[in-house]
Amino acid sequence: MPNGKNVAACLKDDSRGSLESAFAGAVCKSVRARRRRGDEDGTALIEFALTAPVLLLLVTAIVSFGIALNNYLQLTNATNASAQALSISRGQTSDPCATTVSAFESAAPRLTQKSLNFSIALNGSTVGGTSCPTATLVESEPAQVTVTYPCNFSFIYNFAPGSCTLSAQTAEAVQ
Repeated sequence: MPNGKNVAACLKDDSRGSLESAFAGAVCKSVRARRRRGDEDGTALIEFALTAPVLLLLVTAIVSFGIALNNYLQLTNATNASAQALSISRGQTSDPCATTVSAFESAAPRLTQKSLNFSIALNGSTVGGTSCPTATLVESEPAQVTVTYPCNFSFIYNFAPGSCTLSAQTAEAVQ
C-alpha cells in the first residue's frame, strides 16, 4: 500500500534515475492503476452479502430434498417388508393387518407413526383401518399394502413452499 510520501512523489515529476526514483516509478504505476480501476475496498464483503442468502437457501433446499428422499426410501422399504410379512402370515396370526402394521413400524422406526395412513387390500377388497381380525387370507390371491406419509419442507425457516405426500404400494401373492 503506498504511503503519503510515495504518492506525493508520484504526483511530482522526479527523474533523478536513482533507486529511490525506480521505486517511486513502481509506486506511481500502482497508484495510477488503482485510480483507473477505482477503489475496491469492501467489494468482497458486498459480494458475499449478496450471494450468501442465495447459497444458504440452496443448501437448505438440498438438505430438505435429501430428508424427503430418505423418508421415501424408508417408506418404500418398509412397505415392501410389511407386504411380505402379510403374504406369509396366512394361518399364523389372528389379525394379519396388525401384523402388517407392526412389520412396517419395525422396518421404518424413524418415520412418525402417527402420520402414516395404511390401506390394505386382501382378496381384492380393501380392509378399513389397521386391524382386520375377521379377514381371511386366500392362497395365491393378492395382498396389497399402500402407505402414505406427509412430507413437509418448513422445518428450518418455517417457510413452506409447499407440502407433498409420499406414497408407496406393494402387492404380494399370499403364500
